Amino acid sequence: MKRRKFIKLGLLGSSSVLAYPPELGTIQASSDTLNVGVIGTGSRGQGLLSLINKAEGINTIACSDILPFRLAKGLAIASKYGKAKGYKNYKKLLDNKDLDCVFISTPFSEHGQMALDAIDAGKHVYCEKTMVKGIQETKKVVEKVVSSRRIFQTGHQYHSSKLYKHVVNKIKRGDIGEVSAISCQWNRNGDWRRKVPDPKWERLINWRLYKEFSGGLVAELCSHQMDFTNWVLESTPKRIMGTGGIDFWKDGRETYDNVHIICEYPSGVKAIFTSLTTNALGDYQIKVLGNKGTITLDYFKAWFYPENNKTSEKGIVDGVSGASLEWDLEKGYPIDIEHIDPTLQAIIDFRELVINNSKPISNELTGGQASIMVQVALDAIESKSIINWDKSYNL
Repeated sequence: MKRRKFIKLGLLGSSSVLAYPPELGTIQASSDTLNVGVIGTGSRGQGLLSLINKAEGINTIACSDILPFRLAKGLAIASKYGKAKGYKNYKKLLDNKDLDCVFISTPFSEHGQMALDAIDAGKHVYCEKTMVKGIQETKKVVEKVVSSRRIFQTGHQYHSSKLYKHVVNKIKRGDIGEVSAISCQWNRNGDWRRKVPDPKWERLINWRLYKEFSGGLVAELCSHQMDFTNWVLESTPKRIMGTGGIDFWKDGRETYDNVHIICEYPSGVKAIFTSLTTNALGDYQIKVLGNKGTITLDYFKAWFYPENNKTSEKGIVDGVSGASLEWDLEKGYPIDIEHIDPTLQAIIDFRELVINNSKPISNELTGGQASIMVQVALDAIESKSIINWDKSYNL
């Protein structure tokens, strides 16, 4: 940003629960450009950089990564529309006074301290999922964000998806009746390994396979669907159980190659989360089952399946004529909502939220609850036990 334009705002409206109080300085005009830095320029960081380039009003001026070849790739993407500066030490990046915000896309284990340091440096934060590793560490970040009044968005991007928001509204208004169960899967067929140019980089490149850095499939994949389930049910679980193992890829990894988790919610709804690395049938799916119908989602599409194939049920299908449709057990009725890539939408939303001093929907509280849910699920799998949700887990 050529000229820093920060002002103190009065309350944006005392009735608005999403507006932060006036202690937070805010960018004055929506035409201003946010200067951002990206910490972690591996595969996810590079993906974020490419999408940031597509979003208006955001300029990447800095990148940080401890791996030189990853940093070089990140800088090449970031510098497409202007020169970005590279840092090996992320704390040096945080010292850059021209930065408004940082995107944290490092290994899961590093999120917590980096988020704390970024907030202390006065930066707004977009932190990739899973937000923080560990229950106490999660609470530290939440407390810091709340006391700082900085904008903090968690990278559960489906909160920004217009399709997902529409589907959640349909469920909450009763279009599928009373929700009785939720079934989620995120299945792949592959070892989840990345190529390593030098053995000394093994744990840093394939960090998802090592418990020191990662929560494995639960943290990297299931967390999205856990966050969605909490969103739909407006609740955290009552108890969690699970199992998993290293049963196929016996290659020295420490995190499981398959996980199966059951969460029971106070309403009685049971939510199942499955992630495999040996069979990709169905890939990514969420099924929300109610007594009047089912909604199924994948990455970018959704379908409605009415119960009993009653003609009267077809009227609630969006964008289609019930009279012109035939029941199809394989496809259901498409829910047609215009939307864009959820991560790009999340980046666009983040910019507007920072400028307008507004609290994200995917924030430190929703992200924190998903982090704690991930940790409890991992503990349940490790201990081979059912873990009751302690009231101290609630944020």
